[in-house]
Amino acid sequence: MNTIDADGHIVEKNSDIRKYLAEPYNKRGGPLLPSDGLDTGMGGQVGGMEDNDIPTRLKDMDKEGIDVSVLFPTSSFAVAGFMERDYAVAYARAYNDFISEVCKASPRLKGVALLPMQDPAAAVDEANRAVTRLGLSAIAVATQGMKDHLGSQIYWPLYEELQRLNTPLCVHNRREGPAGEKRFDSFIFMHTIGRPVETFIQFAGLMYGGIAERFPKLRISFLECGVGWVPYWIERMDEEWEKRGKVEAPHCKHKPSEYIAQGNWFFAMEPEEHTLPYVIETIGDDKILFASDYPHWDGMFPYVTATIRGRKDISEQAKNRVLGENAKRFYGWQ
Repeated sequence: MNTIDADGHIVEKNSDIRKYLAEPYNKRGGPLLPSDGLDTGMGGQVGGMEDNDIPTRLKDMDKEGIDVSVLFPTSSFAVAGFMERDYAVAYARAYNDFISEVCKASPRLKGVALLPMQDPAAAVDEANRAVTRLGLSAIAVATQGMKDHLGSQIYWPLYEELQRLNTPLCVHNRREGPAGEKRFDSFIFMHTIGRPVETFIQFAGLMYGGIAERFPKLRISFLECGVGWVPYWIERMDEEWEKRGKVEAPHCKHKPSEYIAQGNWFFAMEPEEHTLPYVIETIGDDKILFASDYPHWDGMFPYVTATIRGRKDISEQAKNRVLGENAKRFYGWQ
């Protein structure tokens, strides 16, 4: 593994999941997932690769020079917002069975698991099954949809299990804005705001909730909104912690920047981010992951790896770490 895509996607369909769903859920009428009805493909102008099959994906990985791709769900991230707990448990199991079968097509494909976060005890059980029985490489949670932030103590048993399993947690946002936000009048408006803002919220919840302190070996990544926000957000949180942390965030014993320096929290970059050198200067080049977002409409295929390798403003060491070495450490493959 020299080049590892830490965040690619499978574009799953209802028919893919339905055949793995237990009864009676496999007999549900209509779509298995709620839809916002928005046309992310802009009438077919973008997103034409999303129906690609596995052989095409592998050929495209060859074009990019990608050795291994980690596959995240697309629409199935909506499981985080299901109101029916039993259905969420069944759907997560079905998705995990599906993606484990997909990855049997090639050792170059690695799947991540979804969990029914509505039922914390079931989430622990499914995390164990996904890792020990299905061989999935990580656990993914959506930033949106849950009633509690990810730092809540109801999720601590899950983090204890992930730390025991040496399995990382991937915090991945989805295509929606913050809960209750009604001012959007276009997809571009919602997409611009929702991804970073929801990531900020979950980052703060995890940090102020004391997850870095209580689970120091748990590796966590924040995906799908670049890295330019990281220095600003850490600096802001440091200032807040200095003034109020001992009272209002008692489980967070040190400044957030000090936890980040320990090296177990990672961030996925965009290939062309102009602020990348400053981010590397601020947090180091050992915490940044490469993510293609393939085959989604906002990726850069087939120029993702070439864009990173061609940059003149970061070192060869940084390129090697971003393109592979950091992902090996994050996913526990070394």
